[in-house]
Amino acid sequence: MGPSMSSISALWPILGWTLLAVCVTAVFIRVSGAIRYISNNRLAVVEKLWAGRGSIKSGLIALHGEAGFQPDTLRGGVHFFTPFQYRLHVQPLVTIPQGRIGYVFARDGMPLGSDQTLAANPEDADFQDVRAFLTHGGQKGPQRKVLREGAYAINLAQFVVVTKDRIFALALEREEAGLLAQMAEVIEARGGFEPVVLRDADDQIGVVTIHDGPALAQGEIIAPTVGVDPAEVATFHNSFQDPGKFLAAGGRRGRQLQVLVEGTYYLNRLFATVERINKTVVEVGQVGVVVSYTGALGVDTSGEAYRHGELVANGQRGVWADPLLPGKYAFNTYAGRVTMVPTTNFILKWETSVTGSHRFDENLAEVSLITRDAFEPSLPVSVVVHIDYRKAPLVIQRFGDIKKLVEQTLDPMVSAYFKNVGQTRTLIELLQDRSAIQDVSSMEMRAKFALYSLELQEVLIGTPRPAAGGDDQIERILTQLRQRQIADEQVGTYARQKLAADKERELREAQARAEQQTAITQSELSIQVQANAGRANLARSEQEADQTRTLAKAEADRMKLLGEGEAKRVVALAAAEAEKVTKVGLAQAEAIKSQVEASGGARYQLARQVADRFAQALETSGVDVVPKVSISGADGSGMGGGGVVQALLTMLMAERLDLPVVGEEPKRAEPVE
Repeated sequence: MGPSMSSISALWPILGWTLLAVCVTAVFIRVSGAIRYISNNRLAVVEKLWAGRGSIKSGLIALHGEAGFQPDTLRGGVHFFTPFQYRLHVQPLVTIPQGRIGYVFARDGMPLGSDQTLAANPEDADFQDVRAFLTHGGQKGPQRKVLREGAYAINLAQFVVVTKDRIFALALEREEAGLLAQMAEVIEARGGFEPVVLRDADDQIGVVTIHDGPALAQGEIIAPTVGVDPAEVATFHNSFQDPGKFLAAGGRRGRQLQVLVEGTYYLNRLFATVERINKTVVEVGQVGVVVSYTGALGVDTSGEAYRHGELVANGQRGVWADPLLPGKYAFNTYAGRVTMVPTTNFILKWETSVTGSHRFDENLAEVSLITRDAFEPSLPVSVVVHIDYRKAPLVIQRFGDIKKLVEQTLDPMVSAYFKNVGQTRTLIELLQDRSAIQDVSSMEMRAKFALYSLELQEVLIGTPRPAAGGDDQIERILTQLRQRQIADEQVGTYARQKLAADKERELREAQARAEQQTAITQSELSIQVQANAGRANLARSEQEADQTRTLAKAEADRMKLLGEGEAKRVVALAAAEAEKVTKVGLAQAEAIKSQVEASGGARYQLARQVADRFAQALETSGVDVVPKVSISGADGSGMGGGGVVQALLTMLMAERLDLPVVGEEPKRAEPVE
């Protein structure tokens, strides 16, 4: 039989009180924190609420049992505590994924030094052991050491761990959350949550800049390498992955001379940032001349004869005496400059819009000439140059680089040389003597190039062309030369054709002669007969000619003698006639003079001569002196009582002698008013 109803009723109070006691106990345990359970994937940060030792005097972590955050954490399991004395902050384990980096920020520890950016870690520091960290001089602030992939049971009251995905921290203040978020942004901007990976296929190196430690010395622009043994520099501080060793060895803040090569590097990006640059590749046919900006001051190795700068041993500051031979080099281009110098022959072309692969001649143009006959062509020139790889440092030390050498020295030198050549030749000579000009210029310019540590191989000259924007006179001359050459070739062709025609004619004559040989023989005999007859006729003619010539000469001599006698007779007659005329003239002159004197003067003599001439005219003409018809005037007396003839004679005589006519009043002079 089961218990009775009365028995069950009697047990209800006991059960109630027991249940109440259990609930009260559970609430007490929960509220007082006397018993706590922590899962195995978490940990608990212990905060002591009160203690007989009182509160901590400084810092955040209570190392000596004071009230406050305790250095030791609790892992998974059941833990018993004095009621109302402890508060547990259950936090997740810090998990860093593979290939990622975690950054640690310490809330408690020694303060940073004046030259520090990041906190120094104790040797072999373990962020999971807060007590050891603080007792061994760990510093507060962002830590130099980083966390690699894995899970860490870290006291998040002392340390804050910043990862790419989240920030592991025990929240204390709002201001701290903003500071940690800013820190995460800086790291993310630097790509600091992933390691630095340099692959061989990329042909790149990493230039490291350190952001912590003492500054560079005055005058230095890049930090030198550090380490006990230069051969073990990379392993001494594990390629900047151990900041403590780097700084302990005397490492300096700033860009480093040492670079990172192929590999994976877990660098604290708050301590060191990395810039990727290409490797220095010296191709076959080139050498690299190094100008170092860092290193010890060296001793000049160029010798006393070289006065254009110093050459120093490799590794020292200045131009290295030994160039880099073909290959790949992990050269820090911030610590120096590598100038590539071709060691194979290269061509410099003085021609617009034509540039070699090396681009040394991209600013060169044709040489402008003025010829002796006043043409102004532009001359394209090409120069083949070689540089001895052992002299490459001398060239760079003197000119800086090959392009400056070309533009500042070779261009004016070559242009001036060919300008001088152009002034001594006409345009036609410049065209026709191109080969000779090339040979002479190669010999003369080779010595000039040697002064600059260069080897001139050959000079090549193009065809002169009109200058840009000039006229086409040069093209017309070239056209004339081409036409002249064609004419010369035609003359030669015509001469050969004429020779062929002459030969053909001779052949045909020979053939015809052979065919007509009998007739030729007969004609030749006939010619000889006729020649003999001609010679006989010639002899006969010559005799007749001699006879005629003799007779003609005798006749000529006779005529000459007759002529000479006749000439003498004529001369004698002319002399006698002249003497007669002279004497008659003199007699007439004397008679006229006597007549004039007898007539009363020259006027009366003239009247007499006129009358005589008139009488002669009447006698000769046969005119009647007394006219058959008489014309009388009104008074019946004619003109003045005389005849017409008399009147005419009177008027004629008066006019000739300037005498007044009878019956006419002399002219009076008009009075002058």
